[in-house]
Amino acid sequence: MSHSSQKIGRWHGAGLLTTTLLGTSVFILPQMTIGLAGHYALLSWVLLILAILPVAMVFAKLSSQYPHAGGPAFFVEKVFGVTAGRTIGMLFLFVVPIGAPAAIIMTYWFIETLLQLNAAWSLPVQLAIVGLLLMLNYRGVQFSATLQLGLTLIITLVVCALLIGGSLMPAPATLTSSAFQLDSTLAAMGLAFWSFLGIEALSHLANDFRDPKRDLVPAIMLGTLLVGVIYIGCTYLLLDVSTENTLAMVAVFDQIVGGNGAYVIGVLGVAGGLATVNVYTASLSRLTWSLSQDGVLPAYFNTLNRYGVPQRALQAILLIMSMTLIITHFSTHNLEDLIGWVNGVFVLIYLASMLAALKLLSPAHRPLVYFGCLFCSIIALGLGSKMLYALALFTLFAPLLWYQQRHLSLKRPGC
Repeated sequence: MSHSSQKIGRWHGAGLLTTTLLGTSVFILPQMTIGLAGHYALLSWVLLILAILPVAMVFAKLSSQYPHAGGPAFFVEKVFGVTAGRTIGMLFLFVVPIGAPAAIIMTYWFIETLLQLNAAWSLPVQLAIVGLLLMLNYRGVQFSATLQLGLTLIITLVVCALLIGGSLMPAPATLTSSAFQLDSTLAAMGLAFWSFLGIEALSHLANDFRDPKRDLVPAIMLGTLLVGVIYIGCTYLLLDVSTENTLAMVAVFDQIVGGNGAYVIGVLGVAGGLATVNVYTASLSRLTWSLSQDGVLPAYFNTLNRYGVPQRALQAILLIMSMTLIITHFSTHNLEDLIGWVNGVFVLIYLASMLAALKLLSPAHRPLVYFGCLFCSIIALGLGSKMLYALALFTLFAPLLWYQQRHLSLKRPGC
C-alpha cells in the first residue's frame, strides 16, 4: 500500500539522509567531541564511522525488504511480537521532547550568530522554526528532498574548500595533546553518535521511495559514507583551534577564507538544522499515523490530507515541540546531557532492530548484525548514566503496552 503520493529516488534519498545527519551538528559536534577527548576526538570519529557502516547496511536491507511507515518498530514487531514493536515505536515518539529542542536550539545558535540577536529573540525564533516545519511538511517530503540534495552539495563543497585551504596554510603551533584515556574516547564516541541519528529515519519513509528495493540501500550507504568523511574533515580542521567559542568553525572559516565566516557558516547551519528537524518531523508523523492505525494511539491521527500527509499527526508533533521549547527555555539544561539522553534512546532502538535483523535477514548478513550489536553495546557503555532516560522509558511503556494488548485480546470475540 502506498502511504504517500509523493515519491523520491535514491539521490534525493541520499540528500535527505545526508542533511539529516549533518544538520545542526556538522559545525558544532566536532568541537564538542574535541572538548571531551582532545586530539583523540579524531580517533573517536574514525572508530565511530567504521562501526556505523554495518549498522547502516542492516537498516538499509531491512528497509528495502520490509518497507513500512513503522520503521524499526515494524521490524521488531515482526520478530518479537506486538508489544515489543509498539514499545520501540513509543520510545521513538518520546525522544521528541528532548531531541527536537536540542536540534532547534542548535539551529538558533546559527541564527544568533548570523543576525547578532540578543537572548530575548531566542524563544520567538525557535517557535517560528516550528511554524516553518509545518509549511515544509504539509505537501510531503518531495519538495524538501530536492532542496536538501542541493544543501548537501553546498555543505560538502564548503568543507572540502576549507580542507584544501587549510592544507595550503602554514601549520599552526600544535596544541599539547593530552594522554590517551579510554573513558574520554568512549564518551566522545557516545556524544558523536548523535551525528548518525537519522539512519533509521529513512526506514519510516520507505514507501515514499519510487522503488524501495532498488533505491534504499544506495541512498543510506551513500549518505552515511559522505557524512562520515565530512565529520572527520571538520574535526581535523578544529583540532588546533580553541573550542571555547560557541562556534569555532566560524573562526576557522575566517582564518582560511579571510572573513564572512559568521554569514556562510550561519546560513549553512540554519539550513542544515531545518533539514534535520524537517526529516524527523516527517518520519515521526508517519510513525504516529502507523501507531494510530494499529490502535496504539487514538484513531484521531489515522487521517491523511489530500497530499497523502498525516496532517493531524504532524500538527500534534509540532505542538509538542512548541510546548517543550517553551518549557526548556524557562529551565536550565545542559545541551550535552540532552544529546546523551537522546542517544541512549536510539541505542535501544538500534539494538532492538539489530536483534530483529537476525531473524528477518538471511544468514549471510549475520556478521554485520553481530557487529551492529557490539557497536550498540560500546556506545551504551560510553554514555554511562545517560542511558537511564531510555531505560526508564522502556520500563514504563513495556508493561503498559503489554497490558493494553492483553486487554484488547480479551475483548475480541472467542477469547
